[in-house]
Amino acid sequence: MSKRTIGILTGGGDVPGLNPCMKAVVLSALENDYRVLGIRRGWAGLLLYNLDEPATFDYYIRNLGREDVRTIDRTGGTFLHTSRTNPQRVKPSAIPDFLKNSKYGKPVDEQGTMDYTDYVLEVLEHLGIDVLVTIGGDDTLSYTVRLDKEGVPVVAIPKTMDNDVFGTDYCIGFSTAVTRSVDFITNMRTSVGSHERIGIIELFGRNSGETSLIAAYLSYVDRAIITEVPFNIDKLCHFLMEDKRANPSNYAMMTISEGAIMEGGDVVESGEADAYGHRKLGGVGAIVAEEVKRRTGQDIMYQQLAYLMRSGAPDSLDRMVAMSFGHLAIQLINRGDTGKMVALHGGKYTTVPVSMVLAGKKRVDVAAYYDIENYRPKVRDFMGVPMFLS
Repeated sequence: MSKRTIGILTGGGDVPGLNPCMKAVVLSALENDYRVLGIRRGWAGLLLYNLDEPATFDYYIRNLGREDVRTIDRTGGTFLHTSRTNPQRVKPSAIPDFLKNSKYGKPVDEQGTMDYTDYVLEVLEHLGIDVLVTIGGDDTLSYTVRLDKEGVPVVAIPKTMDNDVFGTDYCIGFSTAVTRSVDFITNMRTSVGSHERIGIIELFGRNSGETSLIAAYLSYVDRAIITEVPFNIDKLCHFLMEDKRANPSNYAMMTISEGAIMEGGDVVESGEADAYGHRKLGGVGAIVAEEVKRRTGQDIMYQQLAYLMRSGAPDSLDRMVAMSFGHLAIQLINRGDTGKMVALHGGKYTTVPVSMVLAGKKRVDVAAYYDIENYRPKVRDFMGVPMFLS
């Protein structure tokens, strides 16, 4: 009797903790006598796998044994690589030549976008994958939901440095991103203070301002602008000047989410929309820096932390959660309990239906954790709140 086969992939942005999670999945699976196939480049690995070209197996598919994952937990990122491919929305320019004009594509819109889910299903069957473990954010996991609806046994693991996957209190990568941010903010004080300037630090956070909120809270910056609350630039300038004058070292610091919106303005985006409908965010901090300088006459130090937040090895908390999520995923598979996403609720490991990913949008609880009037973190009552204020 052949061994059951587990497939595993990572999609979307990389975060610290992916490799420890995959190592836990692989080692736990092998201990339970499963075969494990690693799929390179996320959903792209299944879309670009050519059934008629054996060489694509070696490129996109890896048999994973103990030696293959022995040292991967010592570094950040994902050793299987990643992509933002969405097989149910493939633009004409991204369609592989061997799939053009094939029987698999279903038109999605008048621009020639195609849904190749039928082909992904055939590839999964061809590879003999019995259960698919997917590690990703809400975009990657939205396609996991689609495969679940198509009857594919799936187990999802939430990761994103923004901590905004709906259905779980915590996502792999968040703790390390906040730790990195606090370290950079603390170090940046020496330059901002030395030159008596206003420091503006822009942090990743597309739809959730949690990274800006928590980093600001932990590093005691003067003001924090989050995605959920449009801000008034004149009011912000007034606050920063007050903060600077009140500081014996004559400087002020603030954080801002990349998805923040100025009152009367729009989110700052650039470039073409990706397969999930997102354009590239970033640059609102630079705009705010120019406006603050123009309105106050003060010199500014602007720093966009960006990918530095998600680079490098994970901290201990992300290792703990990543490994625990990985082991829990295999325990679910052993019980035949698929169609689930592993999660943390109230500090305890649990599961939710994978469809929960699409049930809502996770945002900062502004009423509980943010002072709208003063643009600052403010926890109304700590009793009973989650560890990460999420």
